[in-house]
Amino acid sequence: MKKFAYTSVAALMLSTSGAFACGQVSVGAMGWASGEALAALTGFVLEQGYGCEVTIVPTDTVPAVTSLAENGEPDIVPEVWINSATVYADLEAQGKVITASNTFSNGGEEGWWISTSAVEAHPELATIQGVLANPELVGGRFNNCPVGWGCRIVNDALKVVFDLEGNGIEVFDHGSGANLAASIAAADEAGEPWFGYYWGPTAILGKYDLTKIDLGPVDGPQHAINQNADADPATWGPSDFPAATVVNAVTADLAERAPEVADFVRNMEMPNDVVSSMLAWAEDNGASADEAAAWVLTNHSDMILGWMSEDAASRVSALLQ
Repeated sequence: MKKFAYTSVAALMLSTSGAFACGQVSVGAMGWASGEALAALTGFVLEQGYGCEVTIVPTDTVPAVTSLAENGEPDIVPEVWINSATVYADLEAQGKVITASNTFSNGGEEGWWISTSAVEAHPELATIQGVLANPELVGGRFNNCPVGWGCRIVNDALKVVFDLEGNGIEVFDHGSGANLAASIAAADEAGEPWFGYYWGPTAILGKYDLTKIDLGPVDGPQHAINQNADADPATWGPSDFPAATVVNAVTADLAERAPEVADFVRNMEMPNDVVSSMLAWAEDNGASADEAAAWVLTNHSDMILGWMSEDAASRVSALLQ
């Protein structure tokens, strides 16, 4: 669906304000597409559903968490990637911040993916053992993480653990994230299978139908060894990628003075495929954060209205008629 279909809702987000009391609430907007869209969505719901006076604060993981520690704001920070916020656990233990909900139903995903069409035609490809036994069915190539990225360390360990090259699978090292994404697009256009590393939620997973293959159970200590650049190769071993913890955080102060707002954030968990679809639509249409938020609100209104109190849902629903 084209961008113009959502401009009216996006304009509403920018131009209207609630007429009932909630007070001032600040919302941190992380400096990437999903973080900005989730902040815009949160701001709109709080203004129109709960009557808050919302300030959107552009930020990033480290500055947002630092500000929470030093200033007790922003009041709400959607999409905090805990693995990038080392002091977050301390703030939570001190009672300064509350983990209200998981941002994504499946957490931040990374792993080895394969074209879903290939798995549908050959179900054995859903596991690494099936891939290794049938290298020709995946095009005989593994598309590796780009040079210099943290994921490259893990992949370089796992390619040895699973002996990809010994099983007839060439490891192709991409030079950039753009090249890795382009390889998926090229395979899809050619109707060929694609096998490699990717992560989500992302626009790529919203555009192309990929299935995450089973690498076996997650072994936390083993994964930690695999992602250590200085680890002895003799200590590498099998482990799937653990899901990254990504949360929506609220300050203890907000939870006390605006409990209904905090309850909304506690319900604010979005399926990964919905986020990926939103990002894909926004990328294809050159959409702003407000327009991306309008897209997800329009296309998944039942889910988002279900996060709200009955009164707030009634107010927001009336605006979408």
